[in-house]
Amino acid sequence: MIITLLPRRRALSDTMKGMDIMEIAEKSKDSANVKRVFGDPVQHGDVVVIPVAKIAYGGGGGAGQGENQKGEAGSGSGLGYGVAAAPAGVFVVKEGDVRWQPAVDVNRIVVGGQIVAVVLLLTLRAIFKRRRR
Repeated sequence: MIITLLPRRRALSDTMKGMDIMEIAEKSKDSANVKRVFGDPVQHGDVVVIPVAKIAYGGGGGAGQGENQKGEAGSGSGLGYGVAAAPAGVFVVKEGDVRWQPAVDVNRIVVGGQIVAVVLLLTLRAIFKRRRR
């Protein structure tokens, strides 16, 4: 799942007028903490399960001033920020032992199987074409 946090252009320019790029960077840094990766532990009897996720943050910004070739005043601004999150698995704590249980991404398995099937079919087709000659 990919979550993007990009305001529309009009809202972006209005936002940039009153905000400093460094202020925005500090706010985005605060959102990247360990609570985003490790979820709250769940306890059932003597078993504790701690969910874990893979999180990726990215962002960029810019600004500009000056004049264009006609001598007209120019300006500019820009900001982008994105977050991607996917389950990685869980830590299972039972009777003092910790075990890692990875999450299974069924979509990745299905796509991998489809790629293997297409390559196999193309290879078989090439073999049969050569045998006909």
